Amino acid sequence: MKEFPCQLYLISPLDVGGDFPAHLEAALSAGSVAAFQFRVKELDQHEAAALAEPLQAICAAHDVAFIVNDSVALAKRLKADGVHLGQGDGDVGEARELLGRDAQIGVTCHNSRHLAMEAAEAGADYVAFGAFYPTATKSVDHVAELDTLQKWSFVTEVPCVAIGGITPSNAKPLIDAGADFIAVSGAVWNHPHGPAEAVKAFNALLA
Repeated sequence: MKEFPCQLYLISPLDVGGDFPAHLEAALSAGSVAAFQFRVKELDQHEAAALAEPLQAICAAHDVAFIVNDSVALAKRLKADGVHLGQGDGDVGEARELLGRDAQIGVTCHNSRHLAMEAAEAGADYVAFGAFYPTATKSVDHVAELDTLQKWSFVTEVPCVAIGGITPSNAKPLIDAGADFIAVSGAVWNHPHGPAEAVKAFNALLA
């Protein structure tokens, strides 16, 4: 039995300008969310920081961890709660040295328990497996299997995140397989009735 129930981990769309802060506020007001990952591409650090700051404030007001995707330097600049590293985005040990012992450091491990074990041994706070389902959020080079979650949860206490095309209708097998977090983007921000309704639907499932 897991000590804690599975929790919701939101990932931003690539476009977080315009009225996105209002969407984030609505989502975080609608139910329990453990973390929000700020994921933008091809912006310089100054532009990214300007977009991040209002979102970081909303997360802080709701006691939601603010995690920066890919960039340790941006995470340090923002004094973010943590950073999420892809396989080519840097070393866990170096990130820990720069961000401090309290930072949450996650690592993308695709469908590989070997990569996950390496990340955990290097000091990662969580590992992420995926993509479990087809997704329009990013190109999918690796497909993950439920067996990976099950075996990981059985042999280690390091939390794991399931990611990739997750919706309220397909999340239950991942939760049952042992995911500690389900990471969601499009199913929340593109929900036909708005992000608040999506968060409510995920929360009902996780309850």
